[in-house]
Amino acid sequence: MTTAAKVPVAVSPVRRGRPLRWLPLAPATALLLLFLGGPIAYCCYIAFTNMQLTGTATTEFTGLANFRRAFGDDDFRNAVVLTLVFTVVSSLLGQNTLGLALATLMRRASKPVRTLIGSVVVAAWVLPEIVAGFLLYAFFRREGTLNALLDGLGLPSQNWLYTLPILAVSFANVWRGTAFSMLVYSAALSEIPQEITEAAEVDGAGGPRRFWHVTLPMIRRSIGTNLMLNTLQTLSVFGLIWAMTRGGPGNRSQTLPVFMYDQAFNKSLIGYGTAVALLLLLVGAAFSVVYLRLMREEV
Repeated sequence: MTTAAKVPVAVSPVRRGRPLRWLPLAPATALLLLFLGGPIAYCCYIAFTNMQLTGTATTEFTGLANFRRAFGDDDFRNAVVLTLVFTVVSSLLGQNTLGLALATLMRRASKPVRTLIGSVVVAAWVLPEIVAGFLLYAFFRREGTLNALLDGLGLPSQNWLYTLPILAVSFANVWRGTAFSMLVYSAALSEIPQEITEAAEVDGAGGPRRFWHVTLPMIRRSIGTNLMLNTLQTLSVFGLIWAMTRGGPGNRSQTLPVFMYDQAFNKSLIGYGTAVALLLLLVGAAFSVVYLRLMREEV
């Protein structure tokens, strides 16, 4: 009579301490809730009240009154239009396109040229926003550097901060923020396998066709990420515009952050200004959702 050998059965160890897996994240989560979630929740509360800095001793809940006021306010609608113009010109077209062009050209430039151009562009980026604003104010003002150059070339000059204020602050934001796009695209272009580019060249694809059919599809996710980050940063630009024009002349360069500041602190309408801030937050969230959906598909 033979006895079958007993095969040892592997017993899976009991998973103990599973709830402790989230313990390392607890401090970061608590800090986010305290310093990010808390202020946002308080702002949501203020946006539905008539809170003011001066003129009233009590704060009352007013529901959607601040939001109805915003959508019926001509100055608010003007700020929305100018914010879209500022974002499209300085971020989507300016920083994104110029950053990609610089990154592409610098790949073919010599090392001294790359070092010089990179240093100049990055130097504009690392300047504090308020300092960059005063520098660009000195460049665009009536007696500024730009008009001095135009006068020297015999070309007509003008008061750019008065005649074209929103374009002046848009170009100022392009000058300051292009370095970020250039660095993002430089990193993305360096990751493209050389074999793919060489294969396209062997197949007879010229430079423009290689760029359109090979380079752009390979860096599509970097383009989406750069557009999202640039858009969110541009939507919140305040110091640059405030230093150059303070939203003027009149309200011709008053984007939503400047309009929000003017309502909340110059006119003491904290509740109304906070409601505008929440609407701006929703605009940024909408842009983020669009970009994330566009980036969902793999290259």
